[in-house]
Amino acid sequence: MKAKNCLIFGGTGQIGRNLIRKLAKNNYKVTVITRNMHTKGNFIKTQANAGYIDVVEANPFNENEIKPFFEKNDICINLIGILFEKGKRNSFTNIHTNFPTMLSKLAHQNKIKQLIHVSALGIERAKDSEYAISKLNGEKNVLKCFNKALILRPSIVYSVDDNFSTKFMTLLNRLPFFPLYYNGNTKFTPIHCSDLTDVMINSVKKNINSKIIECVGPEVLSLKEILLILLNSIGKKRFFLPFPLIAAKITARVFELLPNPLLTTDQLRLLKYDNVVSNNYASNASIGVPANKNFENEIKKYSYMWRDGGQFSKDTLFD
Repeated sequence: MKAKNCLIFGGTGQIGRNLIRKLAKNNYKVTVITRNMHTKGNFIKTQANAGYIDVVEANPFNENEIKPFFEKNDICINLIGILFEKGKRNSFTNIHTNFPTMLSKLAHQNKIKQLIHVSALGIERAKDSEYAISKLNGEKNVLKCFNKALILRPSIVYSVDDNFSTKFMTLLNRLPFFPLYYNGNTKFTPIHCSDLTDVMINSVKKNINSKIIECVGPEVLSLKEILLILLNSIGKKRFFLPFPLIAAKITARVFELLPNPLLTTDQLRLLKYDNVVSNNYASNASIGVPANKNFENEIKKYSYMWRDGGQFSKDTLFD
């Protein structure tokens, strides 16, 4: 079978690395665009047999630089996204709206067979969030320029390589108490990275187009329940301190001064809204790819790194 060619933007992140391995195993040749070959490119090349991955250093925001790659590939997948803004260049509007708009125009001009754009769950509800607005505008522009595009809206994506569970476990390990915003009642449907990439592989194989798919895990968990699972996994007990909204806004503004803020005012707005399926669109379960990985079970596989004793706290070492 002749290998199909797949162009990926954002391939060096947790989703990208997992997806690239699965694409290569399924006989897809992958081209990954990265801005810095030396820091991330060499690692990506090890994710498949020689000849299946081509890592190219280019500025993904320069249309002239990336245009030739659309002429050589059948599929384009956009995984690029940010959780907070850092300067004018890395703004929500530039990353979540302008960039996918440019990709969708190039996909249309070059008659790409399939365009998959990864967005986010719950953005239609969060009308006062700049993050959500930029994501929603990006989706609208993608579908306007390339009406056959597939939009994936995942809930929180977690794995050993994430910036969610690992950050929380680090904070829970170090802080004597932990702040709770909105009493920790916000609901999430965390999906494991491997389950999400299974949805993507299935969509590529079946050439699923012209859909919005909400991608969620098998459980609905409140933020407080997530924190309790993480605490139990690292063998810690912490006091939860409910934060009034005014105090939460002040701390968020202070955190925004950090290079990698723990919380921003925009993220605080997002926390008002449950991150669960809307039932207005297809879901990964409805297209035949339900998520199977349980949050607590998966967390236990790597949470030992935050326990006292690190890897030596693993029970399996003494079996």
